[in-house]
Amino acid sequence: MTRKIVVLNPKGGSGKTTVAINLAAYYASVGQSPTLMDFDPQGSSTRWLKKRLQDQPPIHGIPAFEKNARVTRTFLLRVPAGTQRTIVDTPAAVPPHDMPELVKGADAILVPVLPSDIDIHACSKCISDLLLVAKVRRNEGRIGVVANRVRRNTVVFNTLMRFLATLQIPVITTLRDSQNYVRAAELGYGIHEMKPYLVREDTDSWQPLIEWLETRPPVGAVATPPMGVGGSVAPAPGVAGSSPSPAVAAVSPLSSSVPGAAPGPNATSSSLGATAGAAALVAAPLAAV
Repeated sequence: MTRKIVVLNPKGGSGKTTVAINLAAYYASVGQSPTLMDFDPQGSSTRWLKKRLQDQPPIHGIPAFEKNARVTRTFLLRVPAGTQRTIVDTPAAVPPHDMPELVKGADAILVPVLPSDIDIHACSKCISDLLLVAKVRRNEGRIGVVANRVRRNTVVFNTLMRFLATLQIPVITTLRDSQNYVRAAELGYGIHEMKPYLVREDTDSWQPLIEWLETRPPVGAVATPPMGVGGSVAPAPGVAGSSPSPAVAAVSPLSSSVPGAAPGPNATSSSLGATAGAAALVAAPLAAV
């Protein structure tokens, strides 16, 4: 059965391509016959595919950003028979009215977000548009956030995690700011195809994401939020009061703050205000979804 995974965030530079190509490489390495669909006019995923060698696990690529008057759009976007995982790399600046078509039939929608004030606001707008414009129902459990290029135990990271806790959307994992991703991409590899002893810390952080993706219910079904011990909400990985392990299970916050998280000693009013301001942007409309 083919499963469709869409990586989406209209904010440029959030790491969509990094997530998409590494997912494709992982599924190829375990024999899941992936197709990587590249909607980004920059064609970064397509260029990465061209760097791969013939003896590497195959990944079928679809340059969806290309326009070809000689074939229909449906023919261009056709997925080969036998494909088990379709990963969609979306472009930046996707207008809200284009989101319904991009996420149509998606089993999972991943929203990468960087730990910065600008990205926090962009993430809130993206999730709001997914729920209100694309009509993705929150209780289906199809939307998950990936905190990308993070440096744990920093003020901005704690600010990001407190904000994400207000959205009632699971934070699936946190990917550290690592040059391993840069090196792998330059060679046409995924992080799981590098020498294990060099990338162990990075590959460990992908395990919660893979597990979450593989346990998504069929489109239209209602998912049960992942909970912590004793029915409490699992604390976000890397935030004060939570386990420091990089392979922490998914988070599905239901309260307005991450359990145990407190402002760092160097927190500023502007960094903390970003959390409240961005949360306010989506709090009212999301409450009704």
